[in-house]
Amino acid sequence: MNRTAIVVGSGPNGLTAAAALASRGVEVTVYEQAGEPGGGARSGELLGSGLVSDLGAAAHPFAVGSPAFRSLDLESHGLEWVHPRYPMAHPLSGQESAILHRDAASTAAQFGPDAAWWLRVHAPVTEHPMDMLENITGPLLRLPPHLLPMASFGLRAAWPATTLARSVFKTPEARALFGGSAAHSMLPLTRPFSAAFGVVFGGLGHSSGWPVARGGTGQIVTALLAVLRFHGVRIHTGSPVTDLRELPAADAVLLDLTPRQVLDLAGTQLSTRYRGWLRRWKYGTGAHKVDYLLDGPVPWTDERTAHAGTVHVVGSFEELVHAEHLTNRGQVPDRPFVLAAQQSMADPTRVSGGRQLLWSYAHVPNGSRADVGPLIDAQFERFAPGFRDRIIARVETPPDALEAWNPNLVGGDIGGGSLRGTQQFLRPAPTLRPYNTSHAGLYICSSSTPPGGGVHGMAGWNAARAVFRDWSRGRR
Repeated sequence: MNRTAIVVGSGPNGLTAAAALASRGVEVTVYEQAGEPGGGARSGELLGSGLVSDLGAAAHPFAVGSPAFRSLDLESHGLEWVHPRYPMAHPLSGQESAILHRDAASTAAQFGPDAAWWLRVHAPVTEHPMDMLENITGPLLRLPPHLLPMASFGLRAAWPATTLARSVFKTPEARALFGGSAAHSMLPLTRPFSAAFGVVFGGLGHSSGWPVARGGTGQIVTALLAVLRFHGVRIHTGSPVTDLRELPAADAVLLDLTPRQVLDLAGTQLSTRYRGWLRRWKYGTGAHKVDYLLDGPVPWTDERTAHAGTVHVVGSFEELVHAEHLTNRGQVPDRPFVLAAQQSMADPTRVSGGRQLLWSYAHVPNGSRADVGPLIDAQFERFAPGFRDRIIARVETPPDALEAWNPNLVGGDIGGGSLRGTQQFLRPAPTLRPYNTSHAGLYICSSSTPPGGGVHGMAGWNAARAVFRDWSRGRR
């Protein structure tokens, strides 16, 4: 008799888990409460008919090299990656932007005395991008498949970003470019292991790049759905699940949900100890999103910045460190860290008539209700004078609206939970089997499990492997 599985939640991790199971003959059914699948990887006409905006995730340094997506061969199902001229830029006041190039040598050359150190710091990822992705996209408390690159990475990763940047980089450009990548951790940059994100994001930019999906991030979902259709997976949208007992019998149930929703759905079936772990789960920094329709490119002071897929809009390394410190203390800085993506510069299929779409969000305290939109506008105006005059339309999505759109984004936390303390390594509980719950046959496959947030599908892929491992050992 064929095995059966149910997946609750159809974000990239849930869809990937379904694909991994179905590709090996499991009969899979997916339940999604929203009217369409995709979770945080959806796209839509937010700013007008024919204008494709990414409703959640935008640029994809992890997706393009994801072991799961490569194994599923999403590109054969229509997914096409588009690379901007530069993966990333970091504008600075009164001087040229620091630019992350597709090759490490060109990036390092702009830093003069820091060139050698820039290459050295990023070498583990720049030189071994696929090996390092395999290392860091699985449970961290395991023997990594590629030991030497991981050991070299660990010597750099364990440091606070402030310590590493100030110790090895002398130029403000190198510090700022490194710090902007490190800030994707949404941690204070004085925290241990925040340097890991600077190394990873910079190194991937040098190698596999930070591409966008042609036609919108939703095309990743479209490709995953094509895989599921090929394997006969059934997907029920508009079908909220409020209690596990509502579901048909299955050999495995996988939840693409964060701990808060898992407790609501399955709390009575979990052990007291496991429930306690989930109740102590901490959600992290939130996002306040603003999407813009402009009458042309952003008028950056350094015009090269217009050709960067991702732009870190905050200023100097010191300003960045200060902004992230305040945000993590529950305060909204006057000059928050703003991440911007200029997808339509690389992918003109998303817009027409010379107009441009600009995607952005600022780091804010979890659940913040502050009026952050004008602060984001001001940050753009600071590095692109005349920016406000280019705005045709704008749509703000504060943390509470993000959560209403996708309940996994608790308080606007786009990473499935804070990376502070042990939560960076023990997600979502202190166990060596992070995808298993205390209830036999029930698994978690969301960004609250390793490797955390991002569109890469690896939490779902790893959870499916955990299911197969248990079945091979006779567990149900």
